Amino acid sequence: MSKLIASAAIRGAHKLVAQAEEMVEKAIAEKGKDFVFEFPDTAYYLPMVYAITGFPVKTIGDMKVALGFAKELLHDEPEENIWRPYLGEALDSGMATLFAEEIILAIKYIYGLEPYKDPDTGYVYNGFITDTIQRNLGIQLVDGTMPGFAAIIGAAPTDDIAVNICRELQEKNILTFLSGQSKGDSVTKQLQRKGIELGWDTRIVPLGPDTEHTLYALDWAIRASLIFGGKKPGDFKEHLKYQKDRVFAFALALGPLDDIKWSTGAGAINMGFPAICDTEVPVIHPTGVCTYEEVDRELDHSKIVQKAIEVRGLKIIVEKPPIPVAYGPAFEGERIRKEDTFIEFGGQRTPAFEWVRMRELDEIEDDKVIIVGENYQERYNKGGQMPLGILIEVAGRKMQKDFESVIERKIHHNINEAQGLWHMGQRDINWIRISNAAKNEGITLEHLGRIQTAMMKHRFRSIVDKVQVTIYTDEHDVVRLREEARAAYKERDHRLGTLTDDAVDTFYSCLLCQSFAPSHVCVITPERLGLCGAYNWLDGKAAYEIDPTGGNQPVPKGELLDARYGRYTGVDEYLKKASGGAVETLNLYTIMENPMTSCGCFECIVAIIPEANGVMIVNRGFPGMTPIGMKFSTLAGTVGGGAQTPGFMGIGVNFITSKKFLSGDGGIKRIVWMPKGLKERVAEEFKKRAEEAGVPDLLDKIADETICEDSEKLLEHLSSVGHPALEMEPMI
Repeated sequence: MSKLIASAAIRGAHKLVAQAEEMVEKAIAEKGKDFVFEFPDTAYYLPMVYAITGFPVKTIGDMKVALGFAKELLHDEPEENIWRPYLGEALDSGMATLFAEEIILAIKYIYGLEPYKDPDTGYVYNGFITDTIQRNLGIQLVDGTMPGFAAIIGAAPTDDIAVNICRELQEKNILTFLSGQSKGDSVTKQLQRKGIELGWDTRIVPLGPDTEHTLYALDWAIRASLIFGGKKPGDFKEHLKYQKDRVFAFALALGPLDDIKWSTGAGAINMGFPAICDTEVPVIHPTGVCTYEEVDRELDHSKIVQKAIEVRGLKIIVEKPPIPVAYGPAFEGERIRKEDTFIEFGGQRTPAFEWVRMRELDEIEDDKVIIVGENYQERYNKGGQMPLGILIEVAGRKMQKDFESVIERKIHHNINEAQGLWHMGQRDINWIRISNAAKNEGITLEHLGRIQTAMMKHRFRSIVDKVQVTIYTDEHDVVRLREEARAAYKERDHRLGTLTDDAVDTFYSCLLCQSFAPSHVCVITPERLGLCGAYNWLDGKAAYEIDPTGGNQPVPKGELLDARYGRYTGVDEYLKKASGGAVETLNLYTIMENPMTSCGCFECIVAIIPEANGVMIVNRGFPGMTPIGMKFSTLAGTVGGGAQTPGFMGIGVNFITSKKFLSGDGGIKRIVWMPKGLKERVAEEFKKRAEEAGVPDLLDKIADETICEDSEKLLEHLSSVGHPALEMEPMI
């Protein structure tokens, strides 16, 4: 460890601990030591302190205790004439820095100074990253869509260099956090001057203008081991090892470095996250704490992203179709406003549809894009609005009719991942916009087809051998073919509607989340989708055909052991093997005995309310209290991490309206409480299920937050409306 770096890190830690102590004392004097504080929407208190020490900081007085942990990690600055190894002392100082920064930012939240609002522009930075966002991004983190994240601190030499660095990170699908400044400027301001869209939708997230705001990114990282990894608070060795092995992050330090940047960087290095600088700094190449180098430099800004990827050891493969704009999932959340739109299709403005149809190999020509429509180029060049029909014909030796809907759903992602293109809806309610900027870059109707031919073969390479796209632009053609497509949609829906758990002999697993939650195994059946909501049985079947050694594997049902609870010999045998012995048996249709494990990215949580003889369901993103006395974020902390928790279970939203939902416990008649928004979301399909169950008005009898948030009032409501759960056999 360089003496220069160690000295700077130690000095920076002393400064921040002193600042934190001053702020805590002031807050105690003004607010009192019992003043309660929590960061927005988190169950993990001050996450860094909680994960590393196990101490839950709930009050300002607790912050003073936590500050004591930081003080214990401080060291004296190295003497001029006596050499000693500096690495341990610098890393201790780094951790002290993270504790102090977390306390400083918490105090600022108490005084309403966070999230930071720029007084000149009015721009509000993101601030603390919530548990909800963490879980929303969970599936992207585990399936490789988002291979890692970068923390950029400081400012690039020019605005254009800042844009180029962030664009390259976007194209490589890396989530980017921005913080800090250099010489009064920052990457956030540089991107704003160039009109670059910022936020979670574009995966460029400004956290705050100071170096200390980098702590929010590190808080986000440390919670991965708490939420997904099931690591216990206080087991600092396991937490830091998890960060190094499973959370692929790195820092880009742009511009001159000061003591605070070095001390914050030392904290990140503790977590296995290397720093790559664009200035002449001492390099630290020996491996150990980080996978490869701890501190490195790259003065050529066109190479700095690639350098960071190599140092962190990321493996990134990006497939880009032959189009004149940037491409990648980071552009999927890009919004194209009306004033920025060159042309749009569908969205009830013009007739439109999109349809994937299976063909024989000799019936289509690979990579062919056909545009049918008189004067289509002239009409397109005028902009405005235009009819559009997209017929995608696919053929392959392993292609199956049931895969049409799986492939068709990818049209949305394929289009949205192109910069300047926007897609919404599906089938015959699709809506597409092309921005003025994309048109100026040369995007044409043919490129819409090129995107599909390239990406369909890339994403479904083992089942799709040939792709041909025909685009229709004349209204009478679009309307005529839309009727054919609707007939195909109807036939497909009928076929899939008859697919039940009893009708198949094979389920599918999803092991993607094992990269974060090693003991978790999702078992997906025709009537039970994955708990993240992103994978259904057909997705698992198609994924296995694409990659037979991948994260989705066939699970033979075997012999039926328990028809009521849904236990099978084949499922149990698979679970023992896939979970490394952590899970030995599974009941698919109950939460009371050996329920499904949960990783952390579930859409909803089902939890028993014993006094109501029923269950409640709370969805991710609902911020309020529930009748069991816990908010979603707190409840989720007890459910995730790959554990089986009788009485509690993570599920996907659509499982609520499945005929197999808790069928072993009595089905949907057990539901006694749901947030109002969730009730509205599932209402249409739920009412059908309720009628089948003989309780057509069940949804009205289920309480929500407008009726009660505690069990006592819940029971009063259930009794007054005659909820069926009160008359059912006891759950316990």
